[in-house]
Amino acid sequence: MTATFPTLVPSSRQFTQGDWPIARFTAQNGSEVRILYGNREVGQSLDLGYENITDAEAESFITHYQAMKGTYDTFALPQPITDGAGAGWSGTTTTFNAGVGSQYRYAGPPSLTSVYPGVSSIAIKLVAVG
Repeated sequence: MTATFPTLVPSSRQFTQGDWPIARFTAQNGSEVRILYGNREVGQSLDLGYENITDAEAESFITHYQAMKGTYDTFALPQPITDGAGAGWSGTTTTFNAGVGSQYRYAGPPSLTSVYPGVSSIAIKLVAVG
């Protein structure tokens, strides 16, 4: 059974839109040729912050990171996305899905801050992959 990404509502969220895979070639006279190498965007990222949550809730992200073998395995965000990572977003629910069939992986390990006994904050950085 695959571990699922925790469905807690983030305190903060930063989504960075990707771009289409393009190769650019510039001649000596300044003319440019661009070649499109795909039919969807790549390189989207999603940074999530969870402030003042219980240590057990923070630990659920660390457990998920370990289950994904760090930055190795990919996973889908729980659906509907408005119940977890996208909660509070009033735009379309597909914005953070990073394209049909896309999944996320960790960009690095979670960053945990102990606020006071029993309460922590954690920052998660995700990268969309095809």
